[in-house]
Amino acid sequence: MRGREWAHPVRPARREVLGVDPELEEGRPPLLFVPGFGHGAWAFAEHWLEYAASRGFPAYAMSLRGHGGSEPAPGATLRAYTHDVVQVAAGLPRQAVLVGHGAGALVVSHALARYPARAAVLVAPVLGGAATAGAALRANPLGTLPALFGGALRLHRRQLFSRELPEADARRHLARLGRAGWRAQWQLLAGRPAEPAVGRPPVLVLGSPDDRVVPPTALTRAARRYGAAPLLFPGMGHDLMLDTRWQEPLDALLDWLAKEPGRS
Repeated sequence: MRGREWAHPVRPARREVLGVDPELEEGRPPLLFVPGFGHGAWAFAEHWLEYAASRGFPAYAMSLRGHGGSEPAPGATLRAYTHDVVQVAAGLPRQAVLVGHGAGALVVSHALARYPARAAVLVAPVLGGAATAGAALRANPLGTLPALFGGALRLHRRQLFSRELPEADARRHLARLGRAGWRAQWQLLAGRPAEPAVGRPPVLVLGSPDDRVVPPTALTRAARRYGAAPLLFPGMGHDLMLDTRWQEPLDALLDWLAKEPGRS
């Protein structure tokens, strides 16, 4: 426990956690899905939770404070989000695999310095910094500018989904998007690097070269941090877990976990 955390503990918050257990317990590690800013546990409950459980993995998705069904927290910080992930992971029955999407991948990277994860998966990771801000401004200037001044970050359909996703589904998902805490948004743009992961767990990076939020160069940089190359799924949008071909990246994730030495 760090001294600052003793002196200034994170305020407790009610957190939404959804879960699906496999029909047959096979001793596989539980998966904890962490959504990106504006998303909640619902984004993984749509497809990924039940499918992961059908393949033998206990699957959980959480909503960071201020998101989904968790307690409102307009002034939440990145540190508070990290605390949420560590607390939920510590309450799972076995050492968990942390799976972070978008800015949730940044939260997971910080959580890895505090929680000894079995492994980690960064899905379309938004790891912050000037490059993140620049890419967001180029792709969506009108939706990004308000976030630079404490307002809500507004993402549009073409950033999140491929053209293959039916328009009705896209509208339904967009209607559920919320917003992150304004402090957390600024900290994302500041891009403070995470401390080294406890125990150096294996890390997989997934993404799409057609993602309008995370450019391919950012995916490569993220994977290189962990000594690997990104696994890419062309033709998909930023929200891989909600897009039409959602099963492909999830199968790749689960296959990787099953084959990772000593991780099955």
